[in-house]
Amino acid sequence: MGVTAVLLEYRSKRLDRAEWRCALSPLLPMRSPHNDYGLYKKKMHKFFGAIAQLPLSCPFPLDDPAKAEQFRLVIVGSDEVWNLKHPWYGGCAVFFGEGLIADHLVSYAATFGNFASQARLRGLWGDRLRRFSRISVRDLNSARLIREALAVEPELVLDPCLQFPQPLLAARGGDNARHVAIYGHGFPKWFQNVVRQWADRRACRLVSIGYRNDWADKQWIDAGPNEFACFMASAKAVVTNFFHGCVFSLVYEKPFACVISDYRINKLRDLAEIVGAQRYVISETSTFSQLDTILDHPLDPAIARRIFVLRANSASYLQHVVQ
Repeated sequence: MGVTAVLLEYRSKRLDRAEWRCALSPLLPMRSPHNDYGLYKKKMHKFFGAIAQLPLSCPFPLDDPAKAEQFRLVIVGSDEVWNLKHPWYGGCAVFFGEGLIADHLVSYAATFGNFASQARLRGLWGDRLRRFSRISVRDLNSARLIREALAVEPELVLDPCLQFPQPLLAARGGDNARHVAIYGHGFPKWFQNVVRQWADRRACRLVSIGYRNDWADKQWIDAGPNEFACFMASAKAVVTNFFHGCVFSLVYEKPFACVISDYRINKLRDLAEIVGAQRYVISETSTFSQLDTILDHPLDPAIARRIFVLRANSASYLQHVVQ
């Protein structure tokens, strides 16, 4: 967009340990098979290498953001930066702008995740959010919280991966037309059975990418970010319970089936409603014919038209805040 930007590079040994513990054993409290640790470690190093290529600020302590550089504008977002229930990041003051030295403070596609209590936003956290000159969120739950607690109408914008799809669209994969990507973990047994039967009837191979799912035909745990994008771009369809599993499906216009978990209910449900993809969310009462309908046919073209409109609105918001 014609501006010089860097990602704020905060450091925290406490959070590094939490992130690495989860990355090496993402299925906790269920322990990962011993042989998977090396694969998860390999994936981590691929991500470290990719992150090192990004434009980063000078490092500063997460708990002392005043030591960060001074900026004309700081944009907070996206993802669960305001989730006060997050096990590691919940209540980190820097995500509410505390201590940052900036002329202007705004948010882009911020979300409260599975946090839904407006009462807790009426005190300290609400006062911190009032320091933002413009607020945008990516889901309806977050919009409601801001509206009810702060009496402010936030902008509803797209997640960055949906708003700026060009790097993802540049990814090219091989011939994976008979492969279906499984992205996520902790899928309910009924969902595993339905997807497994659908794939068997069509002689499709289920490939679990990024995590282990024993009901898949193949495990590709150590895929790095570029490998992940290329595979998602070339897969026949996507099966997921992750927000960005849905986002990548939408970018590549892939048919997908999503099952909602308690932790991700707000962001998955709201994303589907915002882009008009409710029928791609599968529940236990869904029938085999529903899965056939959504995975055997191209993504509904009305979704792409809706995303086009949302991109224009999101671009307008960003153009205004970066001026």
